[in-house]
Amino acid sequence: MLARQRQQQILAAVNQHGGVRVAEMVDQLGVSEMTIRRDITSLVRRGLVARVHGGAVAPSRSAQEPAFALKVGQHQTEKARIGALAASRVEAGDAVALSAGTTTLAVARALTALPHFATLTVITNSLPAADVLHQAAMQAREAGRPAPTVVLTGGERTPSDALVGPATADYLRDVRVDWVFLGAHGFDPTLGLMTPNLQEASTNSALLATGRSAVAVLDSSKWGVRGLRTFCRAEDLAALVTDAQPDEETLAAAATHDFSLEIASHD
Repeated sequence: MLARQRQQQILAAVNQHGGVRVAEMVDQLGVSEMTIRRDITSLVRRGLVARVHGGAVAPSRSAQEPAFALKVGQHQTEKARIGALAASRVEAGDAVALSAGTTTLAVARALTALPHFATLTVITNSLPAADVLHQAAMQAREAGRPAPTVVLTGGERTPSDALVGPATADYLRDVRVDWVFLGAHGFDPTLGLMTPNLQEASTNSALLATGRSAVAVLDSSKWGVRGLRTFCRAEDLAALVTDAQPDEETLAAAATHDFSLEIASHD
């Protein structure tokens, strides 16, 4: 197979799924890892994909915000594993804050499966997460069981189905929770968690300030992806939960800033 044909197949996979892993393309195309990496380099130079740890994703601009409906179908299995592992740290009676995002939506779903779900208080600016939590609480009440307290902040709706802005920040100013779970558009170990939406960055900073412990939940397609603004630096994290071993820079940041790096494996 010619290089151009391989690159067309890689680009087609990125366009269909939002990203590809080097290992997947090695298996699919029957060539070496080095060959696939060279093909990705060529596509990066032409501005057709963006390189991330272990593969490539569709290129994005720092200020370009994908719609929630586009993101929710990507990396679903990985996000479910991340959500379950992240939620496992929540204990009975805890108060939890969730940022917007498709991986924090997976955390919300995992919270509903906890045996002590009814004892929790969950605050979120995510419309989809609030809906998942509300439906689970309603089902519990209809069955005559205790239900958790679910609070949806006010604010202006973004393409990521987040509520943001001054009203959101005002509500969060005096809130204090045990855990805050943060999704992100991208992550760089030297810059931190990033988003392309300036108002969402401010809201996420306000969410971060509510928590005793901050946990980032990111699938590995977010490595090396940048947004317009950082809202949480590596030194502010208690833990980072992901689905694959990150790069050496992230491992070094975890050691330097003393946050837990947890891999939600297939097992």
